[in-house]
Amino acid sequence: MSSGTAACKLNLHPDNGPRYGADSAACVMNLSLYREFYKQWKQSKYKNTGSLNDALKSWRWVYSNCPKATENIYVDGVRMFGYKIKKEKEASLKQGLIDTLMLIYDQRIKYFPVHYKTKKPQVGKILGRKGVDYYKLDPAKNYLETYEILDDAIELDAENAKGPVYIYYFRSITKMAQKGDTDTTMVVDAYDMISDYVDDNLTKYEIAGKSKESEEWLNIKGNIENTFEPFANCTDLVRIYQKKYDANPEDIELLKKITKLLDKKDCIDSKLYFNATVSLHELAPSPESAYLIGKMMLMDQQYNEAVPYLEEAIKMENEARAYKALIFLAEDFSKLNQNVKARTIALKAAKLNPSAGKPYIIIGDLYAASANKCGDDELTKKVAYWAAVDKYKKARNVESVLAGSMAQRISRYQKYFPPTELLFFHNLNEGDSYKVECWINEVTKVRAAK
Repeated sequence: MSSGTAACKLNLHPDNGPRYGADSAACVMNLSLYREFYKQWKQSKYKNTGSLNDALKSWRWVYSNCPKATENIYVDGVRMFGYKIKKEKEASLKQGLIDTLMLIYDQRIKYFPVHYKTKKPQVGKILGRKGVDYYKLDPAKNYLETYEILDDAIELDAENAKGPVYIYYFRSITKMAQKGDTDTTMVVDAYDMISDYVDDNLTKYEIAGKSKESEEWLNIKGNIENTFEPFANCTDLVRIYQKKYDANPEDIELLKKITKLLDKKDCIDSKLYFNATVSLHELAPSPESAYLIGKMMLMDQQYNEAVPYLEEAIKMENEARAYKALIFLAEDFSKLNQNVKARTIALKAAKLNPSAGKPYIIIGDLYAASANKCGDDELTKKVAYWAAVDKYKKARNVESVLAGSMAQRISRYQKYFPPTELLFFHNLNEGDSYKVECWINEVTKVRAAK
């Protein structure tokens, strides 16, 4: 069987033949019959095989004689033949059904390359579904052709492909490596590409506050990371890219790929990462290369030296990376005891990614660390802990996965709240508003130690 994707990709406009074919009356009649039987099959929760078989008789006529009548021909066809494939036990008959399923996808591309409602191209989307279905039918046999189909799908849709497309594309490539059809380099290059697409989608939904979609993309990311794990050790990554770097040490695109991948897989202690990062910034200084230098200096505790690089890095257009740069810069200012700057930058990070709790953790830690320094008596040396706990609660509220770690922080610092007798001595009651002075300068609520 041939995927037929090259021809399908080029046919972005269906032919101009009549929608209902040469015999429009027969088309409408058979279309109505198959849809009615299909509806009955669906209402039976896809258990009434009699309705299915009746639907297929008229469906086949419509598919062959008026293929442009409605896109439902192909949507329903995939469902019906998918069911038949699962139920068929005889190998040759099963293969015939699989071939037909693939042809249904190809014919849909031929006649409906553009979505009838949105008017947007949908070839990549259809190829994605075709490739995923094909892989699932027989991974051990179909992985090579799955790769070809899904490679075309991703070339067309890039970061707009569906999550399963990335999963099964990557599985097909890792299987190719395991079977000796390619080498580890191809696996690493594929991971480098699709992990960016997945991260872009994850960040997009996190920033939009869409928790369901964020969870879905987080699961997709975890799936891909697990598949990559056998190929992801730093020794192999450095070995693969050291050869490429030695051959082309001034190739800017290669340097970007090396630094990005080694950074993502936490291989930043390698000499290759250091050399590639420095070379990239010398050859093509940019906020992205500044980010890598700044992060490296922060990790190396060169806090003053890291500041100008991270200040440049926050100008990155990619919001996910700009957010990370803001977090690193806030942490850097914190290490330098420049608390007001650290808080200002952390708040900018919170504005850029409203569903992230990390900015509030940074601010809470700043407040807690300042408590003793910001007071001149037994009471005022404890009130900053109120403000710190407020921030930990805020972090927990905006990012629910932090609930456990924030509960620990809150429990730890509630012990340092002023005791009840101290509040009484200062004529304060629980729940009263109280302004924490010093650099913090925030209004909070009075609470007793717990």
